[in-house]
Amino acid sequence: MILRTMVSWGWSPSLITALAVAGYIYEWPIEVMAPVLVILLAIGLMVAATGAREKELGRASLRLKELAGYFYRRFAGNSSLSIFPIISTLFNVDNPKLWDWARACDMSQRIFNTWCDSFISRAESDVRTRQFTLYLRTYLNELWLINSHYYEFVEQFYEIAEKVEIPQETVDQYNRFVVEYNAFAHDFQDSISELRKVARTQIEPPSVKLAKELSQAKSLKTAQEREVKPSQPTEHKGYIM
Repeated sequence: MILRTMVSWGWSPSLITALAVAGYIYEWPIEVMAPVLVILLAIGLMVAATGAREKELGRASLRLKELAGYFYRRFAGNSSLSIFPIISTLFNVDNPKLWDWARACDMSQRIFNTWCDSFISRAESDVRTRQFTLYLRTYLNELWLINSHYYEFVEQFYEIAEKVEIPQETVDQYNRFVVEYNAFAHDFQDSISELRKVARTQIEPPSVKLAKELSQAKSLKTAQEREVKPSQPTEHKGYIM
């Protein structure tokens, strides 16, 4: 156990101990030994601090890689949990303006998915070659950009849903998405906080925004039923002439 601890700390404690014992046995002058031991101790502390930082950096890199993979699987590509299938349900709403916006989002989705595919491919390649940590800041910045662009679609849909009556099924689907997405956003914020301790980054955790849930949203089905439902004839009361 002692040997394992010494090895984990590095060569400095072993060398300092050996020199101290040799100096005591051979009665070396303390004026010579003290500066040498202090220098060795300082070097050992620097090596230990560097090793601890590299371990923290490795853990942060692993977490960022896992977050990037989770985002890609859950919210990009052809995932049913993405915001884009929710936007596509707006084609069922009788509103040509919404159709134009949904079509524009469909085209944007293809470009966005291509970006995500390239990002994941590069990240996996650098992980295999053990270069992911070297480009950690680059990958962090790019994942932040990807998520920020993605959040714009989420925010736009929320604003539309607050103003326009949409099917209740779409509202429920969106709210389920919000729970999933906000869990990722919280993890991303925590990951940024950890990375700021070991890597130089200007990204702040609050810059990763949370999606807003639709509360008390109007249901299109209910509104349509009110329009179709015939009005009840008024009941005549009084005497029959």
